[in-house]
Amino acid sequence: MKVLVTGATGFVGRHLVAALLARGCEVRAVARNAETAAQLPWINAVEFVAADIHAADLDFAALTDGVDALAHLAWPGLPNYQALFHFEHNLMADYRFIKGAVEAGVSQVLVTGTCFEYGLQSGPLSEQTEARPSNPYGLAKNTLRLFLENLQRQQPFTLQWARLFYLHGAGQNPNSLLAALDRAIEAGDDSFNMSAGEQLRDYLAIDTAAHYLAAILQQREFDGVINCSSGQPVSVRALVEQRLCERGASIRLNLGHYPYPTHEPMAFWGVADRLQQLLGAEHEA
Repeated sequence: MKVLVTGATGFVGRHLVAALLARGCEVRAVARNAETAAQLPWINAVEFVAADIHAADLDFAALTDGVDALAHLAWPGLPNYQALFHFEHNLMADYRFIKGAVEAGVSQVLVTGTCFEYGLQSGPLSEQTEARPSNPYGLAKNTLRLFLENLQRQQPFTLQWARLFYLHGAGQNPNSLLAALDRAIEAGDDSFNMSAGEQLRDYLAIDTAAHYLAAILQQREFDGVINCSSGQPVSVRALVEQRLCERGASIRLNLGHYPYPTHEPMAFWGVADRLQQLLGAEHEA
């Protein structure tokens, strides 16, 4: 199986490429910056293409030649979830790119969506839960999904929409919680400022998430929305305390220093039943 991966040098992309290679897949990895790609351990094991997928003169035929599936991860501007450019630019640019790939003959497309498509709804969130995005990023992603589902009626293809929850691991945004905690540990700080930490979230290690995405891609008959999540609610405080334990670090948590974010509910997590059924089908195959 040959997979075209966009955003291949990003946080998720670099790990998905590694996961696909580990499964014996061929990978055509696409990213704008060849210098960044050259630093990654898999660079000599893939066909790398330096390209801007939103460019007006993109050669779709050449980019998709011989490809069985597209894994579309590229999405500029994260983690600024509130910016209007998500739907003013990214939405239509991504739709045009995916449509071009489908028209060029790609019959299977996996796109990474987001738990923010569910908006401010609390509790367990399944794929049957109505999408109610409440920020520009979630709105743009969910609208892209709706556009692509309409495109399927005109130009049939398999659409695998994987909603990512809270990922952590090597290459994560340096301003994310665990990355900031690691810096505080390494700096020998006495205390670490955070919220009260009672929020419940769905956390997934990036290596595990990449394994899940690769497994979804190889289940070529699957079409639809799927949560890429652990299915287990964990408090922010418990996550931080677990990392301190893993690092053997002793640092005082300054709980309540930051207020709770207003753009997220206090407790939500993904229902992972559909994902586990798909993984079970993979093991039986």
